[in-house]
Amino acid sequence: MNIHPLVNKKLLREVLFLCLKESGKILRQGFGTVLKVSKKGPVNLVTDIDIASERKIVSIIKEKFPDHRILTEESNPYESPSKFRWIIDPLDGTTNYAHQIPLCCVSIALEFNGELMLGGIYNPLQNELFFAEKGKGAFLNGKRIQISKTTKLQESLMVTGFPYDRLEKAEFYLKFFKGMMVRCQGVRRLGAAAIDLAYVACGRFDAFWEFNLKPWDVAAGILIVEEAGGKISDFKGLNAILDSPFQILASNGKVHSQIVTAFRPILKLTKK
Repeated sequence: MNIHPLVNKKLLREVLFLCLKESGKILRQGFGTVLKVSKKGPVNLVTDIDIASERKIVSIIKEKFPDHRILTEESNPYESPSKFRWIIDPLDGTTNYAHQIPLCCVSIALEFNGELMLGGIYNPLQNELFFAEKGKGAFLNGKRIQISKTTKLQESLMVTGFPYDRLEKAEFYLKFFKGMMVRCQGVRRLGAAAIDLAYVACGRFDAFWEFNLKPWDVAAGILIVEEAGGKISDFKGLNAILDSPFQILASNGKVHSQIVTAFRPILKLTKK
């Protein structure tokens, strides 16, 4: 990745970690308290902690890099001519958080000229910080991580999620769930896509799939999976484009083609 030599890469990393830690404090302090909860949709919650976390992250970035672009879940994007773009989910797993289930996190990625260069996912409730830098590997609490070594789909443990339009398209999404359920060791649903991706990266899961995710759900996780040795694609095995309506298949790479093959007849027989 060719970044101008005057760009301080160390400062970029430091700001990313500062954002993760400071927003993590907000998540930790708010967990288990009485939350102000509103709905963006029938099953899409937002809390006052989402908003507080986002404000903290954006304030840190704007103080250090006022010209950088920012894309975040709860606010309108901040656009500029800069080649740098921060992609932020201030609280992934909001429904878990609101129900005092400690599977939630803050997820932050940094792009340069459209290419992911830094990614961090922090679950302060379990004290797990996943980090990756382009070309330098992926880490959990400072220790290098790698994807699993599973080679057979029937021995794979998989994880998925159901999009916010699941009330209208339940049968469609369940066809993919059933298709995997009968072919693998098991399927889990944790309720936080960023954590799902982090868990693929460190080998806890062998693969993850989901429809209709947004860039802030997956940007950091994509880089972490790739730097841990995994593979990212759409359901047909083609490149997944971050800013388009997003379907993602993430795996250890060894079972990837088997999943794509299993998805093929389902995609032919169903319409989204």
